Amino acid sequence: MAGFDADTLDMVLSTLNKYAQKKLPDDVLLEYDHKDEFPVEVLNELYDPMQFGLHLVFIPEEYGGLGGGAYDIYRVSERMAAIDLGIATGVLATFLGTDPISVGGTEAQKAYWMERIAEEGMLVAYGATEPQAGSDLGALKTKAVPVEEDGEVKGYKITGRKQWISNGGVADIYTILAMAPGGPSWFVVERDAEGFTKNKPEDKHGIRASNTAALFLEDVYVDKDRLVGGVEGQGLAQAQAVFGYTRLMVAAFGLGAGWEALRRAVRYAQQRIQGGAPLSQKQGYMNKLIVPNACRLEAARAYIEWTAERIDSGDEDLQTEGAVAKFLATETGNKTAEDAIQAMGGYGYTREYMVEKIKRDVRITTIYEGTSEIMEWTIARDRWQLHLKSRGAFYNDWAAQLDQLAQQDDSSGASTAALAMRALSVILERCRLDRLTRNQHVLFRLGELIAYAETAAVFADRAVNKPSDVTRLDQETLKAMSRIHARDAALKVAADGLRWSIGGGQSDPNLDQSLNLPAIYAAQAGLMEDMDLVAQKLVEAYPAE
Repeated sequence: MAGFDADTLDMVLSTLNKYAQKKLPDDVLLEYDHKDEFPVEVLNELYDPMQFGLHLVFIPEEYGGLGGGAYDIYRVSERMAAIDLGIATGVLATFLGTDPISVGGTEAQKAYWMERIAEEGMLVAYGATEPQAGSDLGALKTKAVPVEEDGEVKGYKITGRKQWISNGGVADIYTILAMAPGGPSWFVVERDAEGFTKNKPEDKHGIRASNTAALFLEDVYVDKDRLVGGVEGQGLAQAQAVFGYTRLMVAAFGLGAGWEALRRAVRYAQQRIQGGAPLSQKQGYMNKLIVPNACRLEAARAYIEWTAERIDSGDEDLQTEGAVAKFLATETGNKTAEDAIQAMGGYGYTREYMVEKIKRDVRITTIYEGTSEIMEWTIARDRWQLHLKSRGAFYNDWAAQLDQLAQQDDSSGASTAALAMRALSVILERCRLDRLTRNQHVLFRLGELIAYAETAAVFADRAVNKPSDVTRLDQETLKAMSRIHARDAALKVAADGLRWSIGGGQSDPNLDQSLNLPAIYAAQAGLMEDMDLVAQKLVEAYPAE
């Protein structure tokens, strides 16, 4: 399996924590945010191979890096996001920028560029998005015109505009997607190339410690050896090849920022006295604003870890899993930060208490590297095809596996997750029979329901067989959280699935019975007890400082 051993990962995370404690306290991060300042000195220190070399985590060992695997990158990304999502985005941009080279480059290109990035600590930017195309990479307008000499292509002149480019104004090298005669292709462009200019930084809602800028290319010449892979037309395939990987990284950003907001809210709740007792003892407070978010964050973590381990084991074509992870983790991270502001009242609404900044920062994770709506569409499209190819067996087979787990140990709510899976299969089949996916909104809602059901299934399995050891929560707490999420997923799939099926014009008068709603409602028994337990364990795990 690719990646670090446990000691190496612990060393990297420990070094990162020590750096953050020393150099990035709250007041410093708030000042970067207030000044809308890209902390170039921080990125230089983090990238300096003699000091930290954080970027080496993302670079294979054969090119001078540390060769971190997907699991290692998830852990580092989560921790970076908990420190500051703006700075984390600067790191992400370098990783994204190297993707076209690491995936599609020739061996000579990989050796040259990856070794330079490793040795020189170069900042990299990923130049794909355009003003009108947005996330639709197939609609790009940037052109790469071949320059020929004696009938042979010697290079290309690139003309176009890129928008919303992280590290856009500060990178040393850029990977630029442009339309060549043979189709979309990636090119490597250095920052000082003639005709290449960068706009002023965008005045953003959040992640203000990151640099985001538009790029302008006017007949920017590059030699033919800057065409990634040496063959035109491979750009979209090269971009698609890493979506499962990069979206997992953004999922970890949502997870890290969400948990940081949650920890701050839990600690505040123990200090704030209301009606003679701390808020942490108020069921109406904890079970509304804290516990549901914690459970969904841990469900997202289980799915992230499951997907990362599969990537590190050599599994391919995990774009759908990456989309599921990103959707739930970032939507939950955003909701957690929103609720943390509510949990802290007027203090949460002020910049002094950081959760206001976390909320502004984490919002971008539901937008960049594919919006939540694109994730919903991706999930629904791909799993819809699996449902059709398997003739409805895909989720029913998964439910059967959960039933087997439940027979051995149902302490994580595997039987409830199985109810969610079977209800999902019923809804998908009804959509097929009545052609409900002609309604785009129905298709998108299926993506959301699939994300909830799959994360419930994975969480239920891992809470029993491979509980995460990242947080301070023990296995029994994780099982209770899994039971809560499984109940939520089953009810959401059945109730929302019924709503949108009827709304789309389904024809089965007995659809509600097919969904086994009585069993799903009966599975809610014990919910309040589990929520009270999780609330107590969160307070014990994160005492007031």
